Amino acid sequence: MIEKPHRAPVEPSYLDGQFLIAMPSMEDGRFARSVVYICAHSADGAMGIVINQVAPQIDFVDLLIQLDIIPDGPEIRLPAKANRMIVQRGGPVETGRGFVLHSADYFIENSTLPIAENVCLTATLDILKAIVAGSGPRNAMLALGYAGWARGQLEAEIQQNGWLHCAAPADLIFDPELSTKYDRAMALLGVDIAMLSDEAGHG
Repeated sequence: MIEKPHRAPVEPSYLDGQFLIAMPSMEDGRFARSVVYICAHSADGAMGIVINQVAPQIDFVDLLIQLDIIPDGPEIRLPAKANRMIVQRGGPVETGRGFVLHSADYFIENSTLPIAENVCLTATLDILKAIVAGSGPRNAMLALGYAGWARGQLEAEIQQNGWLHCAAPADLIFDPELSTKYDRAMALLGVDIAMLSDEAGHG
């Protein structure tokens, strides 16, 4: 009698370090035309940062003043890199909390989460202070809030054709030109938005 070959159980496919790209049919207005960078994904749920939405009514200098990182006054001078920082809307959860996605040349022990080869996440004030001092990471984006999914929720939304997913190049994550990120992320999949069908798709 010939025994059947033993097959190892299929490991679940997690999306850490990938983009979620909202389908044009996305019904949740908070995520319409959004590109989300997935920072953590496991059987218990997922967490990500929207990378193409501007936070309303606050700029980086105002935020630094609110956080007492710099004093208010007419003589505020920041490094050029800090002056170019845009405060983005990272998602609907904990919108008063800041999250910085950044290149791996900056790391704080017990505070920085490595996600991909050259992308990390830090959510402490230390990184903002370093950016202001000119000693921060080479590339960084700051977001207020994050997107979160409970156990099985993200998988269900993907099956219901809410999201596409694909690899996430670091240069697109950190690109300050937010208005075209959605179309450029779709282009990574070779997707023509006008031709999308109602069938679920995966990168």
